[in-house]
Amino acid sequence: MKMNPIMLFALMAVLFVGANSVFTVDQREKAIVFRLGEIVRTDIEPGLHFKAPFINNVRKYDGRIQTLDSSPERFLTSEKKNVIVDTFVKWKISNVDNFYRSVGGDQRQVDTRLNQFVKEGMRAAFSKQTIKELISVGRDKIRLGLVADINELGKSLGIDIVDVRIKRIDLPEEVSSSVYKRMESERERVARDFRSRGKEAAEKIKANADKEGEIILANAYKTSQILRGKGDAEAAKTYASAYNKNKEFFAFYRSLDAYRKSMGSGNDLIVLEPTSDFFRYFKKQ
Repeated sequence: MKMNPIMLFALMAVLFVGANSVFTVDQREKAIVFRLGEIVRTDIEPGLHFKAPFINNVRKYDGRIQTLDSSPERFLTSEKKNVIVDTFVKWKISNVDNFYRSVGGDQRQVDTRLNQFVKEGMRAAFSKQTIKELISVGRDKIRLGLVADINELGKSLGIDIVDVRIKRIDLPEEVSSSVYKRMESERERVARDFRSRGKEAAEKIKANADKEGEIILANAYKTSQILRGKGDAEAAKTYASAYNKNKEFFAFYRSLDAYRKSMGSGNDLIVLEPTSDFFRYFKKQ
């Protein structure tokens, strides 16, 4: 069965009009509805929507986080040294109405303006920092300052600045060698200073230890002499007491002790008179 050409044309027209009467918005997109070139709606939720065919048209933009990856740029530090800085910016559309009115919905214009603003901000920030500060903590201060400043620009463009990151800070090849040598010399100077301080502290500790040792030895010698004196006095007292109890026995005991000490080795030679008082106990029966 052949369809009437008029009915076929009418069916095609209905399908065409129907297709132009609906549109969908993905959850990752931002959309604007125009009526004869004039913005009429921007708060469009994700899902299926209807519009007047031929009168309304829709433009969609990526609502996900976008990345501006800038090319490396040279900046001067406060020391008038060149550094090569590589950065990137993360941003996303927050107000699609402002986004369209400010840059016509052109992401390239956003990247151009952000890139220019970031470079100007970094040029001003790097001019206040030394290379040493940039390597240690300076880059975080610069990043936080740029995020705050760029957010003001972002609001006028209908975007939010998610983050600004410094990927890399390099020295030009012609100055890197001298800078590293200077930094190495500075570290060596600090190391020498620490070593000299440590040596000085060690000498003080050693001197104090020697002093304490001498004091301890002197006190110990003093105590030992006191004890020895007391012992000698006590011994003398004991000897005197024993002598007074039996003088003859004490004299005999002392003579035996003298004999043992003088003739105990067997190789001793004593030259004395036989009648000497030393041998008086040999004479008695």
